[in-house]
Amino acid sequence: MTTDVSYEGSRKELETNSGLLRYHEAGDGPPLLLLHGSGPGVTGWRNYRGVLAELAAHFRCLVLEFPGFGVSDPGAGHPMAMAQSSVGEFLDGLGLDTVDIIGNSMGGVVATKVAIDEPDRVGALVTIGGMGKATFSSNPSEGIKLLMEFTDNPTREGLIRWLRSMVHNPALVTPELIEERWELATEPTTLEIARRMYSTAAFTGMMAAAAAGDTVPYWAQLHKITAPTLLTWGRDDRVSPVDMAVLPMRDIPGAELHVFPRCGHWTMIEAREAWLSAVLAFLTRGDRNR
Repeated sequence: MTTDVSYEGSRKELETNSGLLRYHEAGDGPPLLLLHGSGPGVTGWRNYRGVLAELAAHFRCLVLEFPGFGVSDPGAGHPMAMAQSSVGEFLDGLGLDTVDIIGNSMGGVVATKVAIDEPDRVGALVTIGGMGKATFSSNPSEGIKLLMEFTDNPTREGLIRWLRSMVHNPALVTPELIEERWELATEPTTLEIARRMYSTAAFTGMMAAAAAGDTVPYWAQLHKITAPTLLTWGRDDRVSPVDMAVLPMRDIPGAELHVFPRCGHWTMIEAREAWLSAVLAFLTRGDRNR
């Protein structure tokens, strides 16, 4: 994996009504918003640092750090709700109307919701696992169960079990990665906010609300997405199993699906070169009405 750490010093700040949002900026050209996933010790920088240089050769890359994950200011709401509202505040603060978006896991769900609720905001959409609905596999998945176990009882061993569920190749779970994730994952405020979404009690409540049909789930509104969409998935994803891609592949009018073999949940890391090739071909294709 190639990591261009020279961009690490590119972190900037934007004051909003909801607090300070921090982000990384690299490159010139059309704006490309990159949204990170969830899980212990995650940040936008850690999700995308390995592919930022290649993307920045074509786009003005904006890597947003969601509220509550230890980089931007924390907030009082549910992490998913705070993430979605932060996208609009961030784009408004930078004076941007329409952007292409890449979203990893939870970031892909957030990007999908933005594409449904504010279609004029999204020129093209790329997701990395995460979005959709399990059609054949059990819910919650193995990876989500391990995530809940860690959130309920954060131990180093639990973190390692969860990290290994994220990848096909366990060699990617290095001591450096474990230490990096552990430090932020156990920071008290960040852990408290994570428990709003991934504690067993919070997740069970969310599942019960969904079963009660109190609101229309986003996956039932995928047909509203007008942006051309590329779904990228690891065939061996144990967090968001690949059968989740069936519904968005069928319901999003302009959807394409690319599945990478011998690859887990972190497609942009584990299938780096192939993922970059597919994503850059999609985003730089001349016909944006595909």
